[in-house]
Amino acid sequence: MRSNVQRIVIFANGELPDLESAHQLLRPADYILCADGGTRHALALGIQPDLVIGDLDSAGQEQLQILQDASVPIERFPHDKNETDLELAIHRAIGLKPDQILILGALGGRLDQTLGNLTLLTDPRLAHLDVKLDDGLEEAFICRDEVQVHGRGGDLVSLIPWGGLVAGIRTRDLRWQLNDETLYPDKTRGISNEMLGETASISIGSGLLLVVHRRQA
Repeated sequence: MRSNVQRIVIFANGELPDLESAHQLLRPADYILCADGGTRHALALGIQPDLVIGDLDSAGQEQLQILQDASVPIERFPHDKNETDLELAIHRAIGLKPDQILILGALGGRLDQTLGNLTLLTDPRLAHLDVKLDDGLEEAFICRDEVQVHGRGGDLVSLIPWGGLVAGIRTRDLRWQLNDETLYPDKTRGISNEMLGETASISIGSGLLLVVHRRQA
């Protein structure tokens, strides 16, 4: 197993609507961890995983044979378990102590899985890590204090209170600015803001704020 892992990329078994856009997010030094069926995305991109984890009920036999032929390490769990394969992969990634975790293929497909995947971002152990879900077209991450969004003018940015109200919100370089304001979980005020340039900043005073950034074509 590689030492000094700076960024772990986890392939989940959700949708990747644009493989080329997803491929552009990868770096040569990334440690590639596949959560069960997420193996299909890595192999479709011509990438050999460093580790595959899960109950292996979603990875196909042909994919498993490719992994075995390449001597890729596999950590197999029983089908009857309390965690999803992605949760197991995140647990494993945290143990490798990276600076960043990028999760590809965790959006789209089943709504329950997507909501569950977003909930995983609130794990307190991830509070000091740069962790994002991405599918090449849009990314989602949690703001606990201050974050920046990198894109270009016209990109959509939605701010969604997660688990309760979020107070003391300040934004910079978004079209509709928030200045020490509160967003409530039963209101949609934070949906579909727009970036004015290549970088926008968001800070909060309390709560958890889900940031969804959709890149414009």
